[in-house]
Amino acid sequence: MAEATILPRAVHVADRGRLWVMLYLAATGLVLILMMLAGLLMRLAQSGWLPLDPALFYQLMTVHGTGMVGIAALGGAAVMWHFLSAHVRLHSWVMGGNLALFLIGVVAILIADLIGGFAGGWTFLYPLPAISQGVWPVWAAVLHLLGLLLVGVGFLIWCLEVARAIIAGYGSLARGLGWHVLFAGSTRDVPPPTVVAATMVAIVTTLALIAGAAVIVMSLVNLAFPAVPINPLLAKNLIYFFGHVFINATIYMTVTVVYELLPRMTGRPWKTSRVFLAAWTVSTVMVLIIFPHHLLMDFAMPVWAAALGQVLSYVNSFPILIVTGLGALAIVHRSGLKWDLVSALLLLSMFGWMAGVIPAVIDATIAVNSVMHNTMWVPGHFHFYLLLGLLPMIFALMIHLVRHEDVTPHGSDLEAVLYALFGLGFVSMFLLGGWASVPRRWAQHLPEWMVWDQIASVMALGVIALTTVFVARFLAHLPALLREG
Repeated sequence: MAEATILPRAVHVADRGRLWVMLYLAATGLVLILMMLAGLLMRLAQSGWLPLDPALFYQLMTVHGTGMVGIAALGGAAVMWHFLSAHVRLHSWVMGGNLALFLIGVVAILIADLIGGFAGGWTFLYPLPAISQGVWPVWAAVLHLLGLLLVGVGFLIWCLEVARAIIAGYGSLARGLGWHVLFAGSTRDVPPPTVVAATMVAIVTTLALIAGAAVIVMSLVNLAFPAVPINPLLAKNLIYFFGHVFINATIYMTVTVVYELLPRMTGRPWKTSRVFLAAWTVSTVMVLIIFPHHLLMDFAMPVWAAALGQVLSYVNSFPILIVTGLGALAIVHRSGLKWDLVSALLLLSMFGWMAGVIPAVIDATIAVNSVMHNTMWVPGHFHFYLLLGLLPMIFALMIHLVRHEDVTPHGSDLEAVLYALFGLGFVSMFLLGGWASVPRRWAQHLPEWMVWDQIASVMALGVIALTTVFVARFLAHLPALLREG
């Protein structure tokens, strides 16, 4: 069986590329804390502890959802770019251009939502942007969608640059996925795991962003010319295809930190086996076609699409998770790994990703979805794998880059344990609330529901406190890191 190895080595990136990675991580940390605080305000309002105007609640819900998806992508892009730069030649100006468009888009979205009052949720489902019953003006909807479009265009350029670099380095995207090894048994130019993951990200995210841009443009045309309608089912399919693939791609970006750092920390290579390549190929296909599990409540959808969404939801989670999760355990087992904050965060991320998939698969079951889809169970499952899966990977890179004796002292791995406990407590309240049929997207909750909200608010404070500690450590050393770059 053909295999490639990643040996422990320092990552060397171009000076400008390193600069942009640091700025991406800094922006990710700051915006992340702000979005967490917005989420805390919503939970406090639902718990009855903080009076909050319902209109403001839905504006915050829109900002929080949109912001968290965007910042997950920004942080994931920083992680993947940092490690991919060791394997292919990337043009750093793309990072600068993407960040500029991202920030302009964010400003537009904040103005539209907090000043204009747009509160259509991050999904901006047609025809809601145009039919607000006077809650927000048309210009706010237009500005929000334009902001999303700018952010999407920036990431599309970023994805195309990643694809270009892989094609230039390996000959084609197929070779980046290792198909010459998987199907022809070649032992030459075997791509390392980071390149395989980056190739998958470039393919699926490009397709998702094109779909997202298409439906945004359609919505903008409808806002300008209301007589030009959109097929609502088509619009919803495009939106959820975009949303599902894009948010899933963010965790595929960040998993590169596991593929790169664990081999260095244990002194053991991560092998690119044919099983590994097959898993990533299968997931590349399935992540593009399982999005109908978001539309199981839409009875106008073809039955075959709903069935496909359910069945493939069961299967999709396993290939990458098995080769990554078991691969991580195999590398760590009896390796003599020194436990510190970075290693603890990496192992926590594997748990969060693998365990977070379970409530998602449960909800993708049609019989369960019919009663659980519009409950707090749904935000519970995606908070699970983002809060305990994706974010620990980003924090691990932050702490790794500033690793000093005063940054990760003895016993600092306990911070990761506390983060895990607070995080589990927080997401459990979502899941228990969903089990108790507490509806999602409600600004005000009945007294019988508030116990879940109150416990979640306390847990959220712990998560925010530890997130602030991780981000503050990185920001405190950022000037030195930029000088080194």
